[in-house]
Amino acid sequence: MPKKRIVIALGRNAFGETFPEQQKAVKKAAKAIADLIEENYDIVITHSNGPQVGMLHTAMTEFSRMDNHYTVAPMSVCSSLSQGYMGYDLQNILRTEILNRGLYKPVVTVITQVKVDPFDEAFANPSKVIGRYMSEEEAENESKKGNHVVKTEKGYRRIIASPKPLEIYEIDSVNALLAAGQVVIAAGGGGIPVLEQGTVLKGASAVIEKDATSELLAEAVDAQLLLFLTGVDKVCLGFGSSNERPIDTLTVSEAQEYIRNNSFEAGSILPKIEASVKFIESGENREAIVGNIDKALDAVRGKTGTHFIR
Repeated sequence: MPKKRIVIALGRNAFGETFPEQQKAVKKAAKAIADLIEENYDIVITHSNGPQVGMLHTAMTEFSRMDNHYTVAPMSVCSSLSQGYMGYDLQNILRTEILNRGLYKPVVTVITQVKVDPFDEAFANPSKVIGRYMSEEEAENESKKGNHVVKTEKGYRRIIASPKPLEIYEIDSVNALLAAGQVVIAAGGGGIPVLEQGTVLKGASAVIEKDATSELLAEAVDAQLLLFLTGVDKVCLGFGSSNERPIDTLTVSEAQEYIRNNSFEAGSILPKIEASVKFIESGENREAIVGNIDKALDAVRGKTGTHFIR
């Protein structure tokens, strides 16, 4: 009987926001993943990079201001940098966790590019705030360059597009590594958004929704389970209110009804709900789970988490 293949999507709580926080948080994530490796699952890991890519963009921008010999790093470069250093931490700490359990399983990070459509309406309606706070004068200069800015309580900030992911260019490499028995970390932060121009892949000034790329990745590796590991045990209706109600199981039709009724927070749990529905509809015998990173194995065993089914 073939082994079950799982795509694990780690939320931002799996990495924290600073280097020390990341080192501590990744140890917890590594333990959860190692529990599933011990159960003999094939594992592909993807992850958020929200705070990290913003930190890198801010740092590189400040560096260019200090020394005009250097230029601001494009968003695509910042995305690749975040994939590299976050993958490094995760694969290193996960390797240690696996070896300490008496197992051997190579772990590898693939710097991953994801195709987006240059005509995606997201480019005309950017929605992702990124980078440092700017003065009004700096914001005007950004606007003159053709960049979008938005005013916040603390000042002005860049705002960039979040186009839909269409294709993962390194998917053959990911599948080859899986076939060789390796744990693969791929499409971190939703992948590096690129525009296909003939034989050239040109980085786009955008960030892709990580949950959408997680779903695309799960389809492309023919996974049976898409597992979103978060800081909550289950998806809840009325989250944070006195009427909060956890959900054990959601069918596709129930989830779609909740989506139509705007029952879930747009910038938080909603992308996971939408990705779960899309994944289940993409093929037979597919399941999605949203659960707590501290209870990953229990979620897969059906003891906790919200389970999405046909």
